[in-house]
Amino acid sequence: MDLRSYWDPVPGYLDAASMGLPPRAVLEAMAADLDTWRAGGARPAAYDEVVRRARAAFARLVQVGVERVAVGPQVSVLVGLVAANLPAGARVVVPSGEFTSVTYPFLVHDDRDVQVDHVPLAGLADAVRPGVDLVAFSLAQSADGTLVDADAVLTAAEESGTIVVADLTQAAGWLPVDAGRFDVTVTGAYKWLCAPRGSAFLTVAPHLADRLRPMCAGWYAGESVWASVYGPAMALAGDARRFDTSPAWPVWVGTAPAVELFAGWMDDPRTADVVRHHGARLADRVRASLSLEPQGRPVVALPDPDGTRRRALESVGCRVAGRAGMVRLAFHLWNDEADADRAAAALSAP
Repeated sequence: MDLRSYWDPVPGYLDAASMGLPPRAVLEAMAADLDTWRAGGARPAAYDEVVRRARAAFARLVQVGVERVAVGPQVSVLVGLVAANLPAGARVVVPSGEFTSVTYPFLVHDDRDVQVDHVPLAGLADAVRPGVDLVAFSLAQSADGTLVDADAVLTAAEESGTIVVADLTQAAGWLPVDAGRFDVTVTGAYKWLCAPRGSAFLTVAPHLADRLRPMCAGWYAGESVWASVYGPAMALAGDARRFDTSPAWPVWVGTAPAVELFAGWMDDPRTADVVRHHGARLADRVRASLSLEPQGRPVVALPDPDGTRRRALESVGCRVAGRAGMVRLAFHLWNDEADADRAAAALSAP
């Protein structure tokens, strides 16, 4: 099945890990909403349906019940919720070089003696031992796409009683994920899930949800949203919706069809296989042209301390990213062999 046909491809766009391209269904939904808004037909309560659809689709995508999913604007806000609930003196472990939306929310609590230990990624599981309250990491690392050994981390965390927080932003949308394995997951939807920026998801295990205070509770966290806009009484939702923050409505108009597409594809083994392997196959095609071993993931990261490789790629029309002293190429469903070969030729040129 040609899933590429859902996009209007941009030749040479190899930057899904920074910002996904919108499928046509997203553009159509957002354009229709703008027309409705312009004509005075937009109604706040009507947007609840697109949030409901997005929440339900994300739950399907990451294989958890919808009652475990909360919505928010950004990863750092959702990680911040967890960080604010840690006791004074808590100890946190993160990989060295981790994306700062995962680390800063913990680091800002140094005045409460929250200790954050940065450890080599390869030794992350070994660092999860008794006395560590929480381990946080991106399942696929932002800088180079490296996958964390989640099995090892989860085994260590179970033995030590450590809370596991996984950022799925660089994984969900190409890698099958079971969010139910983790205590908490956070996911920004604007990269591999190809939604507009400004929508994110939290999943939280029931045993932990009961221990978390909803730090940003507002009317959208109410059991009955539209009966919660005025006080003095507070009746928060009985499930993960109590961690919701009020949605930026037009963003969620685009998020719902984007996540629904990926959830539908991952439900079908035939299309799930395409989603899982298409970008990885193109990335490995580039690696093969450079006599590098295949990695089976859609990101190619190469040393580029002075930016020479990035400039070579950009000179032939490739959109790529510079990260952590490397050039990063990220292939998604809109890319094809021509994109891989264009990049390979630029990287192989003398």
